[in-house]
Formats: sequence, C-alpha cells, structure tokens
Amino acid sequence: MFTRDHIKDAFHAAVPIMLGYVAIGIPCGILCDSIGLNALQVLLLSALFYSGAGQFMIPNMYLAASPLASIIASVSLVNTRQMLYAASFAPECQNVSRRLAFLFAATVTDESYGVSTAKFAEGGWSVDRALMVNLFSQTSWTVSNVVGVLVGSAIGIPLDIAAFAMTSIFICLLVTQKMTSANIVAIVLAMVGVYACKAAGLTGPAILVGALLGVAGAMAYAGARDRRIVAAARAASGEQGREERS
Repeated sequence: MFTRDHIKDAFHAAVPIMLGYVAIGIPCGILCDSIGLNALQVLLLSALFYSGAGQFMIPNMYLAASPLASIIASVSLVNTRQMLYAASFAPECQNVSRRLAFLFAATVTDESYGVSTAKFAEGGWSVDRALMVNLFSQTSWTVSNVVGVLVGSAIGIPLDIAAFAMTSIFICLLVTQKMTSANIVAIVLAMVGVYACKAAGLTGPAILVGALLGVAGAMAYAGARDRRIVAAARAASGEQGREERS
C-alpha cells in the first residue's frame, strides 16, 4: 500500500487528468478572480470543495446576480452525482480501512471515476492507487486555479469573457455527449425551462429549474421507452409461442 510502484502507477494514470485540469482550472481561477476571490481563498475552495462544475457555477451565478439559496441548491444538485460515483466503488472498498475508503470516495470526480473504473475492470488495481489518482488530480486542479487567480489579477480579464467561461465549458461537455434520444429530451427541456424562467423574470432559479426539468423529462422518457420495449418483446414472445403451439 502506497509503495513506490503504486505511486508511479497512479501518477501515470493521472497524467491525462492533470493536463486536462490545467486547461480548465486556469479559466476557473480567472473567473473566481473576477468576483473578488484571492489566491488563498481559491486555494482553500479548491482543496476543500473540489468540484469543477461547482466551482465554475458559483462565480458564474454570482455574476448573474443569482440569490445565495439558488447557488447553493444548484451546486448541491449538480454534485449529487458524486454520491453515485462513490457508491459504485463499494465492492472494491470492502477489504480496506474505513479511513482509506472515505478519503477515496470523498475525492472522486468525473474524470478520476472513469480512470479508476477502467483500471478496476482491467484488474491489478487497488484503492490506494485510485486514491492517489484522485489526489494527483486534485493537486493539479488546485494549482491551476491559483495560477488562474494570479493571471486574472495581473491581466484584468473583462467580466463578460470570464462569465462566458462556464457557458463554454457546458458547450464542450454537450458536444462530447452521445446524442441519444434521452439526452436530446434532457437538452431541449433544460433549455425550455431556463428560457421560460428568464422570460418570467425568474433569473435566480432558472438554472436549477432547467436542470430539474431536463433530468426529470429524460428519466420519464427513458422509463416510458423501456416499458414499450419490454411490452413489445413480451408480445413478440407470445406470438412466437402461439405459432409454435399451432
């Protein structure tokens, strides 16, 4: 556990994540600087909160004059997926200490989840290696955010450009998604929800309402689609049975 070989394995697995975090961590730090956060505050935020999407949302929603309750609710909703990530690794954590399992589960992100899932599936991977992947990634994210704050304070990035950073990240995430029917339903309903809220003057909860509407609509659509598939399969099976008996 935490041997030199394990550290090397974890570092090699984490390098792609670390490089990716540099590319998005610096803009996040610039955005944090635009709302008055200093390097120490961003360092503590990145080290203790460690949520890329959440850290982009906080300053972006602040610039949009969203109320504090809406910011907290939106960030909390986005981060609920972390609980699912941690729960999915429960089988791998059965034979390790609670402290190690807790630290691993508390530091899983979208990118490190993908790496660790693949490594565990390949075999020969361990929770301590997976934890170190998380920590290497978090270190890269934290340093990049601090660098972004220093760059932002030195150059003075216009607020309009800084505020668009969150939008650009979501556009990047959107174009990398598989355009399944359920995802299309989620995208359309989320856009409709945000537009309807802003048209009604409800700018604060617009993101939260759009997210909830998109997720709920996609889940309802996927559930109805699955029921239709099951019903069609049962009907086909019944017809085949009748043909065989006749």
